[in-house]
Amino acid sequence: MSNVAVIGAQWGDEGKGKIVDWLSARADVVVRFQGGHNAGHTLVIDGVTYKLSLLPSGVARPGKLAVIGNGVVVDPWAFSAEVARLKGQGLDINPENLVIAENAVLILPLHRELDESRESANSVARLGTTKRGIGPAYEDKVGRRALRLVDLKDPASLPAKIERLLAHHNALRRGMGAEEICEKTLLAAIIEITPAILPFAGSAWRRLDEVRRQGKRILFEGAQAVLLDIDHGTYPYVTSSNTVAGQAAAGAGIAPRDIGTVLGIAKAYTTRVGEGPFPTELTDETGEMLGRKGAEFGTVTGRKRRCGWFDSVLVRQTVITGGIDGIALPRLDVLDGFEEIKLCTAYRLDGREIDHLPVDANEQARCVPVYETFAGWSQSTRGARSWADLPAQAVKYVRRVEELIGAPIAMLSTSPEREDTILVRDPFVDH
Repeated sequence: MSNVAVIGAQWGDEGKGKIVDWLSARADVVVRFQGGHNAGHTLVIDGVTYKLSLLPSGVARPGKLAVIGNGVVVDPWAFSAEVARLKGQGLDINPENLVIAENAVLILPLHRELDESRESANSVARLGTTKRGIGPAYEDKVGRRALRLVDLKDPASLPAKIERLLAHHNALRRGMGAEEICEKTLLAAIIEITPAILPFAGSAWRRLDEVRRQGKRILFEGAQAVLLDIDHGTYPYVTSSNTVAGQAAAGAGIAPRDIGTVLGIAKAYTTRVGEGPFPTELTDETGEMLGRKGAEFGTVTGRKRRCGWFDSVLVRQTVITGGIDGIALPRLDVLDGFEEIKLCTAYRLDGREIDHLPVDANEQARCVPVYETFAGWSQSTRGARSWADLPAQAVKYVRRVEELIGAPIAMLSTSPEREDTILVRDPFVDH
């Protein structure tokens, strides 16, 4: 028996929500350990679609404990709205089945305003943020001036903490020509939202230690993806947290040895939302076709995703930096009907062939993909639940991907439906 961490192996939007939900049938606890309400996980259960941005995917399964770890930055207003929306869809969400780490940092309205102001003003080199205040909240966290969930327990202490926070933010706002924030107004807003979130506060690390000692299975749900990692991604076009599996330990309060098996998620092709380098991006009709067939629009932003062929160079790199033991490969069905399918095996940079993505952003932008070309398949793979249901060319493609990335394909997903999954290796057992 092993715990499992699920992380994105590309730029996010790989279909982690469905995979996590599918795996949660085998887990007792599902944990978010980084990011904010920008996860964008879509679940389709018995024909009902649930869209999650902050809450762990385990909330969609009765009898599971969901945990939002200390590595997550939490917007109380977004949390309240998401809980209300999901309850309206029939899900039972309460402090018994959902715990938020009391030492998690809060996203405040001033963070959202700062995020949007920066992104809107930076017309030369936008980073493609979701403008939800996540980055500025992480800045305040490392600047040791942030408000944490535990601070809401003692309203009398809030004015002094808000004063310290605004000493920084009002100076920024003055420099940007924005109106300063009134301490009393911010305090009133925080006190008003407190009843909606404080009952969920708890000692997440202690709860996780208890369930670990009981021998229960823990599923760590990563958001975004390795290529958006603040250290290992395509900087500066990245998120503001570490997205690799190692962050599960720090972001949840568990020992590294307890992370267990690391399952990476990589689409059978490649997509990206927002700005930044993308070597295999297709701006032609083929790219448009991938987008149409895959319904490639961001769950969080609604933005059209950029599409391209599968990039084994990138995934081979994320397998290493992300600590990935096996790969789940969703969206194989989107490749149905293509006469030819290409697979990136290397790059050309300034006339030489390389086998990795450079660190420098300018060099990344100059990388030209080197492709292998495969004959496509006309038979539909949608809804396939066994290898026998797949056409021979599709199997050949999957096996070549496996060879190139240096990690086994543990799962295949052939539609958004929960059960349309081919299990090759159970991450909870086969490790």
